[in-house]
Amino acid sequence: MNKAVTFIAGLIAGVILTGILAMQMMPSMMLTTHESRYATVEETCAALKNSIEANDWQSPATRNMTASIAKQGVTLDKQVSIVELCNAKYAQEVLATNPEVSTLMPCAWGVYEGEGDKIYITGMNMGLMAKIFGGNIARVMGGSVAADEERMLAPVIAE
Repeated sequence: MNKAVTFIAGLIAGVILTGILAMQMMPSMMLTTHESRYATVEETCAALKNSIEANDWQSPATRNMTASIAKQGVTLDKQVSIVELCNAKYAQEVLATNPEVSTLMPCAWGVYEGEGDKIYITGMNMGLMAKIFGGNIARVMGGSVAADEERMLAPVIAE
């Protein structure tokens, strides 16, 4: 009886500890960050747009967040922009079965000045996001979209 209680208590403690660790690690796992090979946010955004379009995707907008919030009287010390990207075929495949994920579309990459004047690109970890959702989203986002994003980023990120 005593061994069974010890086992159950250890099992419960292990599950709780695993949950706490997962919650601590999840934010950093949900995003992927790469250093840009370019010296400015503007150059990086332009290179991303070119790469997006060269891979048969669209880039509907690039939003200069620093300028946008400055219009509201709020300042940022560093440049931050958002580059949107969309592929209508993939969007249709996902939205036909899961219209609720439209809130995640179009996809976007954040481009910003980091420490030491380095430029970074951050986006959602599509492979992990796909696994979390499962089903058709996992098939499309975790397969084709993740592979395309890797191809689009390759010429823009630092080696």
